[in-house]
Amino acid sequence: MIIDEAKIKVTAGSGGNGLVSFRREKFVPKGGPDGGDGGNGGDIVIIADAHTSDLSQFNRQKRYQADNGQNGMTKNMHGKNAENLMLKVPLGTQVFEDDRLGHPELDSGSRNKKLLHDFIKINDQLILAKGGQGGWGNQHFASSIKQTPRWSKDGLPGESKKISLELKTIADIGLIGLPNAGKSTLLSVITNAHPKIADYPFTTLEPNLGAIKMKDKTLVIADIPGLIEGASKGKGLGIKFLKHIERTKILVHVIDALSDNVERDYKTIRAELKDFSAKLTKKKEIVVLNKIDAISEKDLKKKIAALKKIKIIPTPISAATNENVDNFVKSIL
Repeated sequence: MIIDEAKIKVTAGSGGNGLVSFRREKFVPKGGPDGGDGGNGGDIVIIADAHTSDLSQFNRQKRYQADNGQNGMTKNMHGKNAENLMLKVPLGTQVFEDDRLGHPELDSGSRNKKLLHDFIKINDQLILAKGGQGGWGNQHFASSIKQTPRWSKDGLPGESKKISLELKTIADIGLIGLPNAGKSTLLSVITNAHPKIADYPFTTLEPNLGAIKMKDKTLVIADIPGLIEGASKGKGLGIKFLKHIERTKILVHVIDALSDNVERDYKTIRAELKDFSAKLTKKKEIVVLNKIDAISEKDLKKKIAALKKIKIIPTPISAATNENVDNFVKSIL
């Protein structure tokens, strides 16, 4: 199961403390201060990784702590800076600073999140929490008046933040429609994807991705789990997967030709898209009437006419037999 949401707490490393020390050398009775500075604490850095597919690692581990910087040493030697802690996320991850983390009573209330970054490029990086600066050793505090300072400066603490991660699939085309409309079959026919396919609702329980290439153009297509009436309010699979089509350029609305009311099916999905985000209804849309191999020519004409009444001109196809699929593919490239 794909994990597309996670909440974590990150704490950068603290800086090492500066040292109070004086030179102790033979024949040098009054050695001056030689306390070194502390090293800097490690940052926590998040990076978009091509080989990471979901956020499951952040459900297994909720807290991340970078190493502290090393304390300063004698002979003016600087403590070692700590290594940065790198966290890998999949492309399409949005990172929010989330004040609700650790406060369940706030989770059902208004969202109080600040978007820090949207990872849409591989190897893109963001410093989530900055490590603390190392403290100064007593060498820095020597002056003509105070030649033997017996104090130093402690390192600063690293930043600590509550972070919310949300993965939104980056795809050019999103396949939408009611359960069992044939989206997974269509995806398997036109791309290199191998989704689970069966003749019952909610076969697809997570977004499936496939790629289609023609000439010099490659498009990523996402099969979004079947929506039902009330999905935008949490019914069925709820709004969990609607966010995965927010980035798509084109929506392919797949309608089951075996339905007794194709007009109602179309309006149901459009209403759920609008309730979730009005922006989704403004995307370019291609309507596909699937499974035409299972109905008569007479019934097909009736259903096309029903959709035309609401100003929808569908592309009739059969994903099972490949009928007219090539023409459909050309229309999206």
